Parts: sequence; C-alpha cells; structure tokens
Amino acid sequence: MRQYKIIVEKHPDGYVAYPLGLKGVVVGEGDTYEEALSDVKSAIRFHIDTFGPEVLGGQFLG
Repeated sequence: MRQYKIIVEKHPDGYVAYPLGLKGVVVGEGDTYEEALSDVKSAIRFHIDTFGPEVLGGQFLG
C-alpha cells in the first residue's frame, strides 16, 4: 500500500485528519488523535476500493 502524509488537526470538539495526495475528499475524525488517524486510514481504504486506483495521485512516500 502506498504511504501518504496525513494531517491531523486538533479542534475544540476533537481531532480531524485528512491525507495529502488523494483525488477527492477523504476525512477522518475522532475524540483522540489515535481515533482520528484510525478513522482516516479506514476512509482511505474505502475511498480507493470505491473509486479505484485512479484516485491514487500525488506524492509516493514509500
């Protein structure tokens, strides 16, 4: 699986995470950093499974 940089932001109501380099909108959220990271990883897998490998754009990190 490709690796993507994931931005995790702390907000007053919890955490929001999103990857850089995917085509489309993919966001995860959670009450903790770990929950948001887990949620966005699941969302990335779903996004690729749903829309196909053409969403794999951007920077390859590994």
